[in-house]
Amino acid sequence: MADKNILMVLTSHSEMENTDSKTGVWLGEFTDPYYEFIDAGYTVTLSSPKGGRPPVDPMSELTEHITGANRRFGDDEIAKHAFSHTIPLNQLSAEVYDAVFYPGGHGPIWDLAKDNNSGLLILEFLDSGKPVALVCHGPAALISVENQRQGWLQNKRIAAFSNTEENLVGRSGNVPYLLQTKLEELGAEVKTALVPFLSHIEVDGLLVTGQNPLSAGPAAKALIELLQA
Repeated sequence: MADKNILMVLTSHSEMENTDSKTGVWLGEFTDPYYEFIDAGYTVTLSSPKGGRPPVDPMSELTEHITGANRRFGDDEIAKHAFSHTIPLNQLSAEVYDAVFYPGGHGPIWDLAKDNNSGLLILEFLDSGKPVALVCHGPAALISVENQRQGWLQNKRIAAFSNTEENLVGRSGNVPYLLQTKLEELGAEVKTALVPFLSHIEVDGLLVTGQNPLSAGPAAKALIELLQA
């Protein structure tokens, strides 16, 4: 099996609304998939709208949210260097990569949802027959795809952070819109786990989506399966 090149796109946004608490990348949603790809022998390139080191959601660094992959990342100088030097999105093209993965954290509902470079990049992957995976709030990036190609989200089967989960984490008052509601308004069919915060992924053609932090590793595995098919 030839080596695969995976692009990971991270948020550059840290501010939330009506609160001093910060957001950014949910660390485990980056580290869990990152090591799935590395352990599969893939090369991973990190990118973000602004380039450089993305903000990390402080809640994702609390002890109860630390994953084995987070601990591994803490000792991995190569990965930490790459994380601190992400490539700006406007410098990238899909042609040198085999797939793209979007971790969550709340940041994407601000920046990646509106980022034209991101929307065009996702379409470039899909139009080339290459898979795209997004997890938790990462599917907010699909809003930008819809802006580029009206009607694209119609009847797409998607998993994303649910309204129930947003209410349970107590952040529904700190976001500009509820992601599940927004995706449904744009015509997507949002599927959720029977129990909040349990892993749930959807695969619709080349599109892989995961609902929440626990879905990040499984979404990466599903992406790897598509690449190996």
